[in-house]
Amino acid sequence: MPKITFKNPIGPQSPGPLTVEVRKGLTVLEAAEEHGARVGHACGGNLACSTCHVYVEQGFDSLDEISDKENDIMDRAFDVRPESRLGCQCKVGDQDLVVEITQESLQAWLDENPDERKKLAAQRAANG
Repeated sequence: MPKITFKNPIGPQSPGPLTVEVRKGLTVLEAAEEHGARVGHACGGNLACSTCHVYVEQGFDSLDEISDKENDIMDRAFDVRPESRLGCQCKVGDQDLVVEITQESLQAWLDENPDERKKLAAQRAANG
């Protein structure tokens, strides 16, 4: 089974990297949801927003080619790079992937999970 390593953006609310085995054919977003990686998805993974924007640092060439629709939606994302993809659109193939969760996506996840946001705020307050 291929593996995905989810790397989180630098910041106080970010845990360390998470490496998990995933089934071939899952989207990066589906894999993130199954394993608790903090990838936002305001539209529910329906290619209607850019909140699942990730940077594919390893394994990019193993992904399907980006579609015109994904490219159009990517225009809404912040800090788009050559290795940018929408997690709801890129499917896991045979190769391992390393993806960095963008700050935009992490923020969207926190907005979608207010209880987790409160826990993280409490942890930051306790740690000074």
